[in-house]
Amino acid sequence: KDLRPPVITLALSPGSGLFMAVLVRITIAGKSFIGGTMEMALAANLTAGSRLGQDPAGSPQLSPGSCHVALVSVKTNLPSSMLPKVMSKFLDSTLQKVLPGLLCPAVDAVLNLVNAKFTTMTAEMPLGTAGTLQYALLTPPVTSDAFIELGLKTVLHQQGKEVGLPMDHPALAPLPPKRDAATQFILPADFLSAALSVLQASVNLEISNDTVPGLPPLVTTTLGALIPEISAVLPPAQPVVIEMREAKAPVVTITPEQSFVQLFSTAKFWVSSSDSAPESLFVLDV
Repeated sequence: KDLRPPVITLALSPGSGLFMAVLVRITIAGKSFIGGTMEMALAANLTAGSRLGQDPAGSPQLSPGSCHVALVSVKTNLPSSMLPKVMSKFLDSTLQKVLPGLLCPAVDAVLNLVNAKFTTMTAEMPLGTAGTLQYALLTPPVTSDAFIELGLKTVLHQQGKEVGLPMDHPALAPLPPKRDAATQFILPADFLSAALSVLQASVNLEISNDTVPGLPPLVTTTLGALIPEISAVLPPAQPVVIEMREAKAPVVTITPEQSFVQLFSTAKFWVSSSDSAPESLFVLDV
C-alpha cells in the first residue's frame, strides 16, 4: 500500500569496498481473515556489502556481497488479543522469507547503475580535434575507512597513434590535508607535458584581419607603430598574415613551491598583397 523513501547510510569498508545500511518502511494492506481490511506497517533494516575491484576493461567495478534483512518493528490494526500467535506465525513463515528476495535485488540494481557511471570515467575523451585521452586502472582500487585511492594510467592518442609516456614516476609528495567531500587528483608533470604537446597542434594557425574581430587592422602600418625599429623597412599599408607554428614540445615543471608551463612556438610575419606573392618579413620566437 505504501513505501516510504528509504534512509540510506553509506560507509567505506577498509580493504573491501562499500558498506550500505538501508532502513525501509513499508505498509502492507489486504483482506483480514476476520473480515475487513488488515494493514501492517513494518520497518526493516537491510545491510549489504560490496567489493570494489576492476573489470577486464580497466574500469572500477562494484560486485555485490552479503545482503541481510532484519525486521525492526511491525504494527498492525488487528485486535491485540490476536497479535501474539498470528503475528509470530506470519513473520516466521512469510516476512523473513519474502523480504530478502524483495529488497536485496534492489541493491544489485543500484550497483549496476554505479558501475555504468564508472565506465564513463574510463571512456575515450576527445582533446578537441588534436587527439584523445583515456584513463584505465593501473592497479586495483585501494579502500580505507576515509577514502578510495585509484591508481590510473593515461593513454594519449595523436592522429591515431599512442603517445609514449614515461612509466616510472617519482614518489608522491605528502598530500595536503583531506577535506570532507573532496577529490584529490594527482597528475605527473610528464603527462601534462604530453597532453599539452597533443593540444599544441591547435596553435598552428594563420592570423589575418578577419581572424580576431575587434582588433586594429593587421597591416604593415600598424606593425611599424608597434615595432618602430622595423617601420622604415616595411612596405606601407600592406596586409599582414601571421603564421603561428609549434617549435618544440611544451615543458611542465612542478615543485612544492611553484608550477609553471613553457610553450614554444614561432610567429612568422608575411606581407600578403593581392598583386604579388607573399613576402616573408621576419620570424619571432614566442
